[in-house]
Amino acid sequence: MDVLGRRTDGDESTDAATLSNRSRPVARFGHHRARDGSDGAPVGIDVDGPHAALVVGKRGYGKSHTLGVLAEGVGRASGVAPVVLDPVGVFDGLVESADFDARVVRTPTVRADAIPPSAWPELVGCDPDSPVGSMVWRAASETATLAAMRAFAEVPAESANVAPETVRAVQNRLRRAASWGVFDPDGLTATTLCGPDVTVLHCAGLDPAPANAVAYAVARTLYDARVRDAVARLPWLLLDEAHVFFDGLAAPALRTILTRGRAPGVSLVAATQRPSALPDVALSQADLRVVHRLTAGPDVRALTAADPTYLSTGVGDRLPSRPGDALVVDDTAEAAYDVRVRGRDTPHGGDSPRASDVETVADSAGTETAE
Repeated sequence: MDVLGRRTDGDESTDAATLSNRSRPVARFGHHRARDGSDGAPVGIDVDGPHAALVVGKRGYGKSHTLGVLAEGVGRASGVAPVVLDPVGVFDGLVESADFDARVVRTPTVRADAIPPSAWPELVGCDPDSPVGSMVWRAASETATLAAMRAFAEVPAESANVAPETVRAVQNRLRRAASWGVFDPDGLTATTLCGPDVTVLHCAGLDPAPANAVAYAVARTLYDARVRDAVARLPWLLLDEAHVFFDGLAAPALRTILTRGRAPGVSLVAATQRPSALPDVALSQADLRVVHRLTAGPDVRALTAADPTYLSTGVGDRLPSRPGDALVVDDTAEAAYDVRVRGRDTPHGGDSPRASDVETVADSAGTETAE
């Protein structure tokens, strides 16, 4: 079995029997794809060390499926802490696994002070250099909970020097943040996130601002905990619809993991339909790129611009055409592989509903109604 993302020592065997007996974990990923489209030798992905991985592909060609395959593989590994941030609601099926434990947090909450004071003005939609933004920043600096921030805004220090309209604007913005329901003094901590189970954070009902707040807090909590050596397990953050977060408040925390996560042992797997909407750092820092079919010019050009020099032909010339097929660029081995991603072991919730699946009966008026 080839193990992508792992540097192999010269005397290290890579046969399947030896790999199965090693303590270094490997995620089953699929098979090499032969020229005639048939399956070749099995392929795994390294789960022993930290990685910055990117999974891209147009809708319907396996991007979310592949993220679920990786979540299953990480879930079976020892010594890691898998966290899936699910903005669409398609990863609940992970709880049905027979050989690893998973839980779905349907209303994820985070601590207000997990988001730095400097980020709070942007979170609530104001300029940090404006009077409103300045007061929000100060409220976040001097308190630890959203309730305390709101109390601060009710009776601001030196209120005589704060315009009433500024106070009202701050109160309104903090009231709206409270209405999101994602802030709680007892919200997710490094301890609760870094257990042996796969943790799925179900964010499908959240708008972009509160979803970004959760993503920022979780990414920062995982990274800071490893920097402080507060948790033993190595976190893996798997992020679907990643462009929503790299284009929002969570971007700084995600960039930190991409650029500095290797040293403390924090991994990030970012999946998106729109690689052109990601910052350059997301492409340049990825040591594993799993590329499904793409047809939009800007997306193909974004990947081509990040082509490594060791490829004899560009990524754009090797894009797969079938759902489930992928081109994997492995920067550790400085090589690219055509791969067929394996099927899911747990139910995949990413398939689109079809009208043809709806059973119909003729009503008394001769029209059809769904049963």
